[in-house]
Amino acid sequence: MLDTLIHRWLRVPYQLHVHAHRTSKRHRRTVVLLHGLGNSGAAWDEVIEKLEPNIRVISLDLLGFGNSPRPTWAVYNVRTQARSVIATLLSLRLSGRVILVGHSLGGLVSIEVAKRYPLIIRSLILCSPPLYDQSSDSNLLIKSAFRRAKRHPERFLRLAAIAMKYNLVNKSFRVSDENIEPYMATLGASILNQTSLDDVKKLNKPITILFGTVDPWVKKRNLKSVIKANPRAELRVFLASHEIRGPYVQQVVKAIADAARVPSKLRAIVSKNERYQLKP
Repeated sequence: MLDTLIHRWLRVPYQLHVHAHRTSKRHRRTVVLLHGLGNSGAAWDEVIEKLEPNIRVISLDLLGFGNSPRPTWAVYNVRTQARSVIATLLSLRLSGRVILVGHSLGGLVSIEVAKRYPLIIRSLILCSPPLYDQSSDSNLLIKSAFRRAKRHPERFLRLAAIAMKYNLVNKSFRVSDENIEPYMATLGASILNQTSLDDVKKLNKPITILFGTVDPWVKKRNLKSVIKANPRAELRVFLASHEIRGPYVQQVVKAIADAARVPSKLRAIVSKNERYQLKP
């Protein structure tokens, strides 16, 4: 009752579960990791292990997944998720700009965070972002597959169980009766209905997009349209599927290392000119 009053009616954003928070006395960059649909912050464990020790790393469970809250009444769109991401970073007393890394759904949430809170973002790394043009018919097959899963969750649960059993998805992927409701709500509100493709074209931040050539859920054509429209965006293509596993891990690690690199001429400059306090 109190939870509903605070978060539904007073619109106070939920704080997310922090899966991992690795820091050091002299970290030179902060990386925030947002996972994909059905996963949790554990999806980034292998990536975190391979990152340089002087990089501060924060991995979150998005609303509805992992150990974060799963309110049944919530609208699981990217705006709701972005507000919870910011509330969580505030609770960690995080200051300064961050490298925001998002996989799949997390990529869409990352775009929303950068759109609404640009002062905290140093750069974006978008891993397999499912960017769809709402005015185009070119994505009908993918959207149709998503809608079938939404209409027949029991069939999707059976397929998900097979995928988890045979390790066809990331080790953190979990879809069951317990979280199928937020899964489907997120599917409809954040992926099927989105403005992310238009939004990312307008962002004035360095953007690296990672794309596996055998990814069935991402349209390369849409990614290319981002590169064409936004001069600050680059596309890296390699042999991989949708999930961050196997060779995909090293691609993410390299992209983060590149984004975290400090130009030699700037190493002696005090970082105060680049620091901003987060605002609600």
